[in-house]
Amino acid sequence: MEVTTAPAPKLLDQVHAAIRVRHLSRATDEIYVRWIRSFILFHGKKHPRDMGAPEIEAYLSHLATQGKVSPSTQNQAKAALLFLYKVVLDVQLPWLNNVVQAKITPRLPVVLTQAEVGRLLAQTDGTMGLFAHLLYGTGMRLKEGLRLRVKDIDFERREVIIREGKGGKDRVTMLPELLVQPLQEHLANVRALHARDLEEGFGEVWLPNALGAKYRGLGKKWHWQWVFPSRLRSVDPESGITRRHFIYPESVQRVVREAARKADIPKPVTPHVLRHSFATHLLSAGHDIRTIQELLGHRKVETTMIYTHVLNRGGHGVPSPLDVVGARALNLQRPLRATD
Repeated sequence: MEVTTAPAPKLLDQVHAAIRVRHLSRATDEIYVRWIRSFILFHGKKHPRDMGAPEIEAYLSHLATQGKVSPSTQNQAKAALLFLYKVVLDVQLPWLNNVVQAKITPRLPVVLTQAEVGRLLAQTDGTMGLFAHLLYGTGMRLKEGLRLRVKDIDFERREVIIREGKGGKDRVTMLPELLVQPLQEHLANVRALHARDLEEGFGEVWLPNALGAKYRGLGKKWHWQWVFPSRLRSVDPESGITRRHFIYPESVQRVVREAARKADIPKPVTPHVLRHSFATHLLSAGHDIRTIQELLGHRKVETTMIYTHVLNRGGHGVPSPLDVVGARALNLQRPLRATD
């Protein structure tokens, strides 16, 4: 009897498997695979085992010079390639640690004033408006808000539990009193939608860590449902199961961008700007920076310290000497006009 051996899995399938076994996020999976595929195509579909440091350096240099990518994007590509060589291909060579690291210049985050936040949120309504209010009121990242499940909102304790945030950590943030009733009304509508899905033979949500296989029927339980589910059901490409995903991040980004335009805010506004504004406004109100660090889920307090540089106090809280001189000479000079 002839024994046949299964063909070795393709390289990108090996990358997918290595990412899953380490419980890395689906976003990381997509990003790493995209960079690895780009690297291979850049070198004429040459197998990575037949390449090394010179090819990696050439690719990263191409991204910076021809691709004009930012240093953080270039380092993201480097991380994907190091994962490929160290984890997937098990190549442990000294040159891996010597691959160039792009220098990232610290940039101050874009922060809205409280008046600008008010104008922005006033231009939103419905589910997307509620979601935008929640981002600012809790300091969540966009994807953390999208992945909220019903069980993660504690109305009695006025808390929102963020599961597996950046770095895989859980944390707790506040639930604004102003959003309690709107959220409860929203969840009543979501529950009615879920009940209709169940009646039609659907209603199963994706569960992490193979919980669905371990506990049959758990994915259909109300407390596991997304707080912000999509309007449409779609087929999960991995399992083939038809279910509701959460709302698209692009939809939220578009709503926030349009609201900023209507509010006439002359700053580049994204959903993440609401998180920056949340932190800065708490700091401005006198709250302890360590507390803000925990609310944001920063691993290091140095990351949170960036918001001390964007407080609404002028340059380091120091008045300009022109303001001092101008105040003293106010009665001695005629007003300065732009047309003079």
